[in-house]
Amino acid sequence: MSQRSLEEMLAAIDHIDGWLSPDQAARLYKAASTTDVGDQIVEIGSYRGRSTVMLAGAAPEGVAVVAIDPHAGNDRGPREISGFESQAVADHEMFNANLAAAGVAGRVRHIREFSDRAYAFVSGPVAVLYIDGAHRHRPALSDIRAWGSRVERDGTMLIHDSFSSVGVTLAIARELFFGSRFRYVGRSRSLVEYRADLGPTWQSRVSNTLRQVAQLPWFAKNLALKILLRFRFGGLLRRVTGHTPEWPY
Repeated sequence: MSQRSLEEMLAAIDHIDGWLSPDQAARLYKAASTTDVGDQIVEIGSYRGRSTVMLAGAAPEGVAVVAIDPHAGNDRGPREISGFESQAVADHEMFNANLAAAGVAGRVRHIREFSDRAYAFVSGPVAVLYIDGAHRHRPALSDIRAWGSRVERDGTMLIHDSFSSVGVTLAIARELFFGSRFRYVGRSRSLVEYRADLGPTWQSRVSNTLRQVAQLPWFAKNLALKILLRFRFGGLLRRVTGHTPEWPY
């Protein structure tokens, strides 16, 4: 399969369930499309394949695409942390069906394992790492640390639900705010992009910290919205803002 355009890929994922907005999908597309033959893309957390299809369709021929997801009925999405074992089989079947329908099944190697157990099944450096796995603090921190260490120099790491999920945001603050390797590039809503090319000077590190800290007001807004939605104040928000609020991602 030849590399496809962004417009083609947005159409290909339009019907696939998942929490990936068009602007976030475009950021994934850009990262994957700039890889070279022999590079490797690793995705942690595939759900039903929305982001997987985007990454595989954007990647040039000769780029390996690895999708890691246990499809175990846990960490499926917002407020779906556990207790969805009965949906696990359907998720796995839809994942495979969606990849096949998009024509990218042959491009993707699926590792049906938890991310901390899949580490040994992936060899070599990673050019693009996309993390959308467990959103609790401990597993999110583990993914950023362990898998982030595999990202090559000048490689890209993207993290979904950044400055939206409390656990993911705490993990980012702990590992990346004052880190010496990953430079904050920007975000599309809650999808944050980092590049493994942070300069060695203290000025570059301070600037990198401040640019990330500047996202915290947006995080506070998302946190407040989640609290209101959790306590069923969606109707009040609709009357105030004029539109139906959605779970922030």
